[in-house]
Amino acid sequence: MLEKFEGIVIRTTDYGESHKITAIYSREAGKISAMARGAKKTNSRLAAVSQLFTYGYFLIQTGRGLGTMQQGEIISPLRGLKEDIFKTAYASYVVEMVDRSTQDNEPNPYLFELLHQSLNYISEDYDPGIITHIFEMKMLQVLGLYPEMKKCSICGATEGSFGFSIKENGLICHRCLERDPHYLPMSQNAIKLLRLFYYFDLNRLGTISVKPETKKELKRAIDMYYDEYSGLHIKSKRFLDQMDSLKDKL
Repeated sequence: MLEKFEGIVIRTTDYGESHKITAIYSREAGKISAMARGAKKTNSRLAAVSQLFTYGYFLIQTGRGLGTMQQGEIISPLRGLKEDIFKTAYASYVVEMVDRSTQDNEPNPYLFELLHQSLNYISEDYDPGIITHIFEMKMLQVLGLYPEMKKCSICGATEGSFGFSIKENGLICHRCLERDPHYLPMSQNAIKLLRLFYYFDLNRLGTISVKPETKKELKRAIDMYYDEYSGLHIKSKRFLDQMDSLKDKL
């Protein structure tokens, strides 16, 4: 069956001398994989559309097993992701997380929009680190993880000073800190942003500026939470962390 999909290339694997196997996250069907025959040849009509991060329409012959890409139409190459090494690192982490978190042929329009919006923002002039943290917080529900971000995860208080507790799976107020001696002390501004990233509509993102020390707080909390609960091992994360360290030194 010949089917048309709107999607984003999230992984490519060379196959033989001239072919590629592409993984595409699509609006209609979730993650799908297809052979792009001859795509490694520079004069191939599939060469451009089968590149990583490409957003487009894909005409795929589906059936049992691996599909075959017949043709494609680029909506946006998201070129900004490929012209800056830092943007490339963040985008690679985002698409690998989607790849590792999903199975084939499981549609999730919410995740498609989240992926599309996040890559667009990273491609533009938004802070790629902050966009990635927003993406990570919004990915939690896709992973079936629901930290308590509205109130204290122990007593339910909504007012007071808060820290973040990995053990208690969410916010913990100053009255309950002794219940978790290993809680993460965070500035209230960092707590506010962590909560905001989890709940707000990414479509409404405006100008956002975050101090370097606050970014470090956010990164530490999110990294620790993912390490404890997600079960994901993202290869590009190590490279991204190295890029972050390099950026701090520049």
